[in-house]
Amino acid sequence: QVQLVESGGGLVQAGGSLRLSCAASGPTFSSYTISWFRQVPGKEREFVAAITYIGDTYYADSVKGRFTISRDNARNTAYLQMNTLKPEDTAVYYCAARRALDYTGPYSYWGQGTQVTVSS
Repeated sequence: QVQLVESGGGLVQAGGSLRLSCAASGPTFSSYTISWFRQVPGKEREFVAAITYIGDTYYADSVKGRFTISRDNARNTAYLQMNTLKPEDTAVYYCAARRALDYTGPYSYWGQGTQVTVSS
């Protein structure tokens, strides 16, 4: 069982930066692929970025070059560094974990989400 808690969301002006954190409980964090998703009310949840347990990273085209996903297994924490933020990045951001190398599969564990609002 893994519990995930996101933090770091907030209000930022366009062009600014935020760093989201995803803190995980449990001793097996290093065995999980961690992804970030985001959702706007009334829209489907969308994939943002993933980092596998061997360190490979993947990004949605909309954030490539602006966002960076990383992890610190010693701290049981994953991060999403978001730079050059745009108003269209406004959403609730969720981290999720699955115990598989394939980041595209279903996720077993989800956090409660953190709101990111980018003003123009």
